[in-house]
Amino acid sequence: MKGNKVYVDLGTIFDEIFEAAQNFSDEFQSNFSKYGNRFGEGAPHPFGDQGPFGFAQDENVDYYPNYSYPPMNVYMLPDRTLVFEFALAGFDEKNISLSFQGDYMVFSAKINPEYQLEENIRYFKRRLKLKDIEKQKYYVPLDKFDQEKVKAVYRNGILKVTIPPKEEPAGTEGIKIEIIKEGE
Repeated sequence: MKGNKVYVDLGTIFDEIFEAAQNFSDEFQSNFSKYGNRFGEGAPHPFGDQGPFGFAQDENVDYYPNYSYPPMNVYMLPDRTLVFEFALAGFDEKNISLSFQGDYMVFSAKINPEYQLEENIRYFKRRLKLKDIEKQKYYVPLDKFDQEKVKAVYRNGILKVTIPPKEEPAGTEGIKIEIIKEGE
């Protein structure tokens, strides 16, 4: 404080507000996820028979979780290849983990130790926040996309993951069961 003037760093205040909102959102989601599907028993999958993978797109619907970090794009190419782009400045590819668990792509990453926050540093402006990424899940239906042919390329701080569509999406007709007359 100089004289009678008070200087307020609005950037820091908003950073703290957004971080608190993100922490609340993460905690809220994790607390509800422990109940499994109990609250939505009998409810259809949010994508139903259509949606982004039934290929009847609605551009006003967000089909992916609202992760605020890292910044990312999700889009589909004309050939129905699903593409994820993650902005991962400060990460090494050896510290990035991608895997599939059923219908979900699971993404985690650890920040390089050289970018960890140092103590006793006073920031004048801090917009670049680097932090670990813990098991983010993205819906990639196994019956629509060929998870075996996924390709992930990390270049200039951008991780681009492309997942091609299956040649013939799995049908819903199931397995035909033959019925025979008793005694035959």
